[in-house]
Amino acid sequence: MELLSYTETPIQEIEEPFLEEAGVRLLIKREDQSHPLVSGNKWWKLKYNLLEAIKEKKETLLTFGGAFSNHIFATAAAANELGIKSIGIIRGEEKAPLNPTLAFAKENGMQLKYVSRENYRQKTDADFIEKLREEFGDFYLIPEGGTNGLALKGCEEFARQILAKIDFDYLCLPVGTGGTMAGIIEGLKDKKKVMGFSVLKGGEFLEEEVNRFLQNRRVVTLTHWQLEHRFHFGGYGKTTATLNQFMSSQMERHRLPLDHVYTAKMLFGVLKMIAEGSFKKSTTIMVLHTGGLQSRAHAISPV
Repeated sequence: MELLSYTETPIQEIEEPFLEEAGVRLLIKREDQSHPLVSGNKWWKLKYNLLEAIKEKKETLLTFGGAFSNHIFATAAAANELGIKSIGIIRGEEKAPLNPTLAFAKENGMQLKYVSRENYRQKTDADFIEKLREEFGDFYLIPEGGTNGLALKGCEEFARQILAKIDFDYLCLPVGTGGTMAGIIEGLKDKKKVMGFSVLKGGEFLEEEVNRFLQNRRVVTLTHWQLEHRFHFGGYGKTTATLNQFMSSQMERHRLPLDHVYTAKMLFGVLKMIAEGSFKKSTTIMVLHTGGLQSRAHAISPV
């Protein structure tokens, strides 16, 4: 059973002289085209959470995120499409006018509650959740970023049913929480190598997070994966003139839209590593476009 519409997504090949010289084939899985609003990895992370919410006859979704959260955007859109109420617990103070992400969420019926950064850190505490239930009544809880066991189940399904049938050697993707990466590692079962590109400054803890997710899924024997930490461009949501120029060039040369939070950093890192000779000749790299293109509307000024 699928509640949200899903469009089969194309594979785009990037052709450049230096790729031919390096002997590397570069493919982009355009998951940004899977759904008009709930695209990329968010579709797969939300799929089984939405099914469970409906199974439990919940009429409201509650989740967490920052002011520029792709997850908040996608959850609001999904809830609106399915006729379910939604509540977003937003980190930080309300700022007027609302940025495009929060304005969209509100337009799609999401009730926004702003909490201090200190209180936001309690988002997994039982007492904090109970206070939210006292305030809002019964709801189906989806954690920050949508990352839980059901989200990993969706990402594993995507990797097993779709990615595993494509011929490539490496699967590269941007990483924020590690949940999507862990699900894909499980789905590919070491038949392909998975390379994640952290978008966080100081994201070395993500190795531990991915391992924890895999342990919870009881697939700790899978080892064909690694994380790269060089390409965060200053931290989550940050950008630079170099990254902005890169985004523009990819759009101009290949009609490939990227966002400064996730996909541009990842693809920049992939191309840099190819240029450094990190991949042997005759390697095929599949890059996963994880959507999030709405963030292009409010890119943070370069650091």
